[in-house]
Amino acid sequence: MRLVVEWHASAVVDDDGVQVDLLVWDGRGGVAAAAERLHAVGAGRLTPEAKRLLERFDDATPSVPTPDDGLPSPEAEHLALLDEAALFLAEQGVADAAGDLDRRIEHLQRAMDEVRVAANLQGSRFIEWLGLFLVDLDLDQDRVALARTLAAADDLGSFARGLGLAAPMHAPARAEWRSLRDLAQSIGEVQGRLDRLEAALRTLVDDHLPSLSRLVGPLLAAKLCVTAGGKGRLARLPSSTVQVLGAEQAFFAHLRTGSPPPKHGHLFGHPWVKRSPWWVRGKVARMLAGRCSIAARLDAYGGVPLDHDAVASVDAKVEAIRAAHPRPPKRRG
Repeated sequence: MRLVVEWHASAVVDDDGVQVDLLVWDGRGGVAAAAERLHAVGAGRLTPEAKRLLERFDDATPSVPTPDDGLPSPEAEHLALLDEAALFLAEQGVADAAGDLDRRIEHLQRAMDEVRVAANLQGSRFIEWLGLFLVDLDLDQDRVALARTLAAADDLGSFARGLGLAAPMHAPARAEWRSLRDLAQSIGEVQGRLDRLEAALRTLVDDHLPSLSRLVGPLLAAKLCVTAGGKGRLARLPSSTVQVLGAEQAFFAHLRTGSPPPKHGHLFGHPWVKRSPWWVRGKVARMLAGRCSIAARLDAYGGVPLDHDAVASVDAKVEAIRAAHPRPPKRRG
């Protein structure tokens, strides 16, 4: 026998396809009851009618209904409740999503990346534009500090004197000066937004991924989490995959063309990898990926967070790898 379950009705059907018993929801409980029924059926649980039928026919096996099972169509009253219940569940799902720290970290990370792109573009435009007027300007200095200084200046001449630079040979017109100063003010404002986003991201990641954040820093921990698709999935990934997270294009190019496989992805951003000699970066990244996998599992499954001694031991391991390979390997052939 089969126990066929739908949100508004349930039936027992024998092996010959004959409906043995049927129970239909009477509509009691209104929208809340309809929402609970939809949620139960979606989660693979039994409705109250299905539970009563299972008590009568304990050998029946729950199954998905088919058109031949003879379940009645919902009445108009039930359909009206269904519409309201579906809307209620959708709103509840959106509200519950606000508690998903993985989603919130992803939005912060993406927003920070987008604002950083805007900040870099504006900074490059500003420094090139300003360099047209001030030929002895050091283009490598802090662009944000330079922009904030210019935004407070009355004119380009006073700005140049304040920095000890030669007066511009060709001063900008008033309208152009205002535009240049507006761009400088915008750079300061964008940098402020970027700083606030970064502070919020650090706070959230420190709470959500304490071990990984302590090991590699909250910003790199956020990148690994977002690229992996969340804390739970990051904890399930093998360390070999964690090692190349962020290097997907190079990895697929390796599969397509046979080019050398990437040795690191986001992990290259950590000083342990980035400041190592090129010939040991792969070894350091491999070791660090293994420690990141352990840290991610501690965060995902409620383990005791890593302490400073654990991080110091990783630092010592990095130094040992560098010391064991002081020179690049000799080329063969």
